[in-house]
Amino acid sequence: MHIAMRGIHKAFGANRVLRGVDFELHEGEVHALMGENGAGKSTLMNILTGLHKKDQGQILIDGKETYFQNPKEAEQNGITFIHQELNVWPEMTVLENLFIGKELKTPLGFLKTKEMKALAKKQFEKLAVTIPLDQEAGLCSVGQQQMIEIAKALMTNAKVIIMDEPTAALTEREIQKLFDVINALRKQGVSIVYISHRMEEIFAICDSITVMRDGQTVDKKPIPETSFDDVVRKMVGRELTDRFPARTSPKGDVVFEAKGLERKGVFQDVHFSVRSGEIVGVAGLMGAGRTEIMRAIFGLDPLEKGEIILNGKRVNITKPDQAIKLGLGFITEDRKTEGLVLDFSIRENIALPSLFSFSPKGFIEQKSEQQFVDLLIKRLTIKTESSETSAGNLSGGNQQKVVIAKWIGIGPKVLILDEPTRGVDVGAKREIYQLMNELTDRGVAIIMVSSELPEVLGMSDRILVVHEGKITGELTSEEATQEKIMTFATGGQ
Repeated sequence: MHIAMRGIHKAFGANRVLRGVDFELHEGEVHALMGENGAGKSTLMNILTGLHKKDQGQILIDGKETYFQNPKEAEQNGITFIHQELNVWPEMTVLENLFIGKELKTPLGFLKTKEMKALAKKQFEKLAVTIPLDQEAGLCSVGQQQMIEIAKALMTNAKVIIMDEPTAALTEREIQKLFDVINALRKQGVSIVYISHRMEEIFAICDSITVMRDGQTVDKKPIPETSFDDVVRKMVGRELTDRFPARTSPKGDVVFEAKGLERKGVFQDVHFSVRSGEIVGVAGLMGAGRTEIMRAIFGLDPLEKGEIILNGKRVNITKPDQAIKLGLGFITEDRKTEGLVLDFSIRENIALPSLFSFSPKGFIEQKSEQQFVDLLIKRLTIKTESSETSAGNLSGGNQQKVVIAKWIGIGPKVLILDEPTRGVDVGAKREIYQLMNELTDRGVAIIMVSSELPEVLGMSDRILVVHEGKITGELTSEEATQEKIMTFATGGQ
């Protein structure tokens, strides 16, 4: 299938999102679509698949002008979109999610459950996925839900698959398996639109690249004819020196300690500490228990054994509001369902954990609240026309900045960051890294869970590696390498 989009324009009210974008996809091609958050990448693909209507321009599929009325029609014509924000139904089983709207039935209307399970199992084997088909999807981790979405798309026999940040919640091993699948699809003539902010992946898997900036196409060329620095310069319109800013924060006393933490069947015998001004990275494969440990520390999940010590004093945390009052902040990996109230405005989301500081007499002091919110919007360069814009209307990267802003606003002593740059562009990533350095300069202790090994290596002072619910290795920044981390992450010594 050959797709050509020419001179595409789109505005939402006064906000001109696309301004004459050109995009072309050839049969059997893996084409990278790159740009900063808010550049218009997802909007362009939503127009292709019929979710949004273009204001101006032309879409040609195999030389014929074609416009789909909705994503279902696009899918029926061979174009499938795996969205960055996952579309998993949490109360339904994994199998039900895989076949939703495409159930196999007998002539009498009964489900062909055995046949559906066989097809699902076959697809999961290709992706090396081991999730039980009868498990509720809501009980799966974000990474597992991502693999469910990928499997669901591959089962449609699509000719074009659009992947928006497909590896954001996957580990190195799962990414490599996905790349194997992509290579197999390419040989079968399937085309892939690959939207990602992970530059290493673009150069590892893609054939060509289109770069967008401020709703326009600024470059298109084969991957061998470009470079990391060239792509970044085209994306952000300026040079970006040093991908990871230097860590110079002085380390103080131990402010956080975990001793013998345990939750049966999930993690056990977890011991670690963090000093003021220190970033401790936490690495490991998907399902190793990294996120579960952090959730229990913050009071989101029960902790069956162990001690949490803050500034030398043992504390009891059973609910998140207790953690917040003690100076802990937690930036969750799942911003859509846990990090944000999507229907609330940016202002309401940012101010939510800090409301008590704006209402000393029981009433919110709106002027103080607005000044506080405006300051954080400016500091984190959140792209918005107004603080009253709904958080659900922001790009993924700007949503992530809102989540970070709300937790910085409480003035945390200890900040847990779970996948802090998931779905965030290269320019915004560096802004987040600089912000982390500023926080540690002020004495904040940071625990950073990340599946991106370059990020763990580039930003951590110490690295803990988790395997099957246990910390199997601890490395200083000087001695850490990707090979050593992966050895510990897979149970090696």
